[in-house]
Amino acid sequence: MKHKITKNWGLKLVSFLFAAVLWLIVTNINDPSSPYKESNIPVVLKNTDLITNNGQIYEVLDGTDMIDSVVIWAPRSVVDKLNRSDIVAEADVRDLTSLNTISIKLSTNKYNDKLDSIKGSIENVKLNIENKETRSFPIKANLTGEVGEGYMVGNVSTEQNLIRVSGPESLISQIARAQAEVDISGFTSNIGTDSDIRLYNEAGVEIKAESIEKSITKVRVNIEILEKKTVPISFKFSGIPAEDYRTTGEITSSRNSVELAGKSETLRGISAIEIPEGVIDVSGAVETVETVIDLRDYLPAGVVLAEEGFDGNISVSVQIEQQRRQTVSGMMENIQFVGVPEGYEAVINEPEERYRVTLIGLASELAEIDVNTLEVYVDVAAWIEAQENPEPESGYFRMPLAVRLPERSQVILEDVDVNVHLREAE
Repeated sequence: MKHKITKNWGLKLVSFLFAAVLWLIVTNINDPSSPYKESNIPVVLKNTDLITNNGQIYEVLDGTDMIDSVVIWAPRSVVDKLNRSDIVAEADVRDLTSLNTISIKLSTNKYNDKLDSIKGSIENVKLNIENKETRSFPIKANLTGEVGEGYMVGNVSTEQNLIRVSGPESLISQIARAQAEVDISGFTSNIGTDSDIRLYNEAGVEIKAESIEKSITKVRVNIEILEKKTVPISFKFSGIPAEDYRTTGEITSSRNSVELAGKSETLRGISAIEIPEGVIDVSGAVETVETVIDLRDYLPAGVVLAEEGFDGNISVSVQIEQQRRQTVSGMMENIQFVGVPEGYEAVINEPEERYRVTLIGLASELAEIDVNTLEVYVDVAAWIEAQENPEPESGYFRMPLAVRLPERSQVILEDVDVNVHLREAE
């Protein structure tokens, strides 16, 4: 029996090998190894709390948490049953290297033991790991564009004034401001809108990153739109200058009108900005009085200055001049009488042939008087009325001289009397 088994052993070995090869050929023909390919397979990061619990934050670099392509080799019977959802790509933070890379482990959630191979286009996830920083910034509204003609922006407010941002220290340290932008182009009425909050560095470049977390992403911005109107400024002064000095009546100002802004119904009731008496005081003045006035102190409630760059301060000057004296003389015989009672006549009873009167006024006022045509007279009726016994009677009396001056002239006549003989007419 033993002889039969060992007889022709070489031929038997060749037959065995041939049978094995034939089996492999038949098997491969019936269920050959085939490739299976999928694109854009996401990598699941595991145990990331090992980073975040340490007060740090991570960011995936170069999109390495997405595998461009994964190729699986497996029998066709297996490949035919695989789909995209069967591919599992994981990177465990516990495998983090000193270079902040994590190897990607690829597998399938079924038939994994029947795979010939599985390989991705990348092998590692690259991370940037930094300390986590949190800061708060005031939210400011940034307006772009121009409101409608004849209008301006009034109060601007945000319903929340702070935002808290968290993220990698390298990014958060660059943030200089947080602002909500609103386009106001063409608006003529109040605006209320929800605006995105954007972060900017000192150079005005927006900082955007998925790794930055915001406590809020939008904020309500309320913008008041005011109508504009230009009105004149009126002035009044008070007080009396020093003795022998007077105001010329000329008031000059660095501006005589001002542009205001407010609600339409408020502006309709404003025709001028009036500076009341007491603000400009010329009491005891011997030269021009200059006063700086802040118009904001005299604006009605709800009204503001509309001119950009104007702080409301204006300079007002009241001209003060010393009065001058001008002496005028004439023949006594040229003095006229007015108001002589009926049945009486009046004559001058002076030894001198000429009279002298002194006019007091500002230089400009005196210049308007033609002394050559000046009428000098005695108002008898006015003198009688001023007496305790206003009944006319004959006698010699001292009566004041008067002169006829241009209408509204403020020139005065220094007191001077002449001796008048009032008698009954013959």
